[in-house]
Amino acid sequence: MLARLRYAFRSSLGQVCESDESFVQRCTLWMQERLQYGNSWKCWIAEHQQTPVGNLWAQLIEKVPNPTSEPEYHAYLTNFYVRKHYCGQGIGSLLLSAALAWIQTNDVHAVILWPTEPSRSFYLRRGFSVREDLMELIIGTGNK
Repeated sequence: MLARLRYAFRSSLGQVCESDESFVQRCTLWMQERLQYGNSWKCWIAEHQQTPVGNLWAQLIEKVPNPTSEPEYHAYLTNFYVRKHYCGQGIGSLLLSAALAWIQTNDVHAVILWPTEPSRSFYLRRGFSVREDLMELIIGTGNK
């Protein structure tokens, strides 16, 4: 179910280069491994009448130990998706609130994410800011 939500989300953003069956099988295995107890990944699922309509994933990223009082984790939010028919009903806000509540219990310094252009205002309204001190180097080209 989660792998199918992932396929629906990402296939809506660009050209698909893998069949849905192949992707779902590969992604299901990846997700099962990551969601084992004690792993750094967590997922929240939104349902409507027992049907999954959205999800949000978070990963705790360890920082190198620090001799100051600064928290020693970052949290990475990803794969935040609500099916189009259910957008605007507060489901995304509920998913984000649940994730942030969990994050606040885990000694996290900062939450990071890469928003889509349409989702930027959603995050800004919830206290996220655009950082000017973050740098990135794109290594992959997006092709398999």
